[in-house]
Amino acid sequence: MSIKEHVIQSLDTLSAAELLQVAEFLAFLKFRVQFQPMPKLDETQLATLYSAYAEEDRALAEVGIEEYVHRLYQEDAS
Repeated sequence: MSIKEHVIQSLDTLSAAELLQVAEFLAFLKFRVQFQPMPKLDETQLATLYSAYAEEDRALAEVGIEEYVHRLYQEDAS
């Protein structure tokens, strides 16, 4: 007996409430196949990207912190 035949035979024995649950599960299965799984990330590629942009990120953070501190002083003065 194939899997499909086994499922069909099992469906014939279910109550209306159980069939509703099966229908909801089937809808879920159809919904989830619409989304592609995330590709496997290459750790070495991520490390390269991280190191390439790390200095730029630090510089931008420093500029942001300086402006934040400046605005705090302005707020305290008013």
